[in-house]
Amino acid sequence: MAKRLPFRDPRTVARDIPGVLDILFPRLTGGLVGALNKSMFSFQGIEALSDELVDESQLHKAMLFELSMARAERLLQDDDAPSWDDVLRVAVERQRQHFDAKIPDEIVQHDKELATHAASNLVAMLRSAQEQHPDVTLSIAPPIPGLGWIASGTGDFELGTILIEVKHTDRNFMARDFRQVLMYWLLKYSATIERGEDIWTDCLFLNPRRNSGLLFNFDKVLHSASASSNRVELLELLRSVVGDEFARR
Repeated sequence: MAKRLPFRDPRTVARDIPGVLDILFPRLTGGLVGALNKSMFSFQGIEALSDELVDESQLHKAMLFELSMARAERLLQDDDAPSWDDVLRVAVERQRQHFDAKIPDEIVQHDKELATHAASNLVAMLRSAQEQHPDVTLSIAPPIPGLGWIASGTGDFELGTILIEVKHTDRNFMARDFRQVLMYWLLKYSATIERGEDIWTDCLFLNPRRNSGLLFNFDKVLHSASASSNRVELLELLRSVVGDEFARR
């Protein structure tokens, strides 16, 4: 049971419960994802990473870009010259949560340059987004509540009512990316509905590797990806599915 649904791997919510996600979002097909990706945009003054240089890295790609995330977070916290020892420590700590993590002994100069480039791109993207919402604070790692056997976790960033998720990939945004944030939204909604707290209205995908972004409204995509259900109907379906799955264990 633990092997099929690894509780402690935070990617469980996004990748390892396709049956649950397919029930919730049966219309999140390639056609819908392709239509959403047509709204992708690029940021001015940002250079995408070279695929050839990324391929030359000896690091596992997840570790390489975890380094860039840790470095970007330090830069956003006004640490202009973050220590690589500290950045590596944070990245290793996070990657060790994943069962297939590959931990490096050291970071060579080539990898430092790539991670620095990706981190600088991400910081520039986030500051550009923040300029459009100067009255709200950019938060790092907003909490994602759990529900039943679904573990709690954290997102990447939050800007007021906008959830920001970062994807360092060489492709367009995929169905699993949308499933991940839609599930985040439902978990957050479940935890806040009775307290009357604000919920995210929009999601911003950022890909610092390719210099691409995509902004979409949660309610519209939830409606399109589900069987035309509203937010309350989806939450009740999630609770039902989680309860049924838990009862089968």
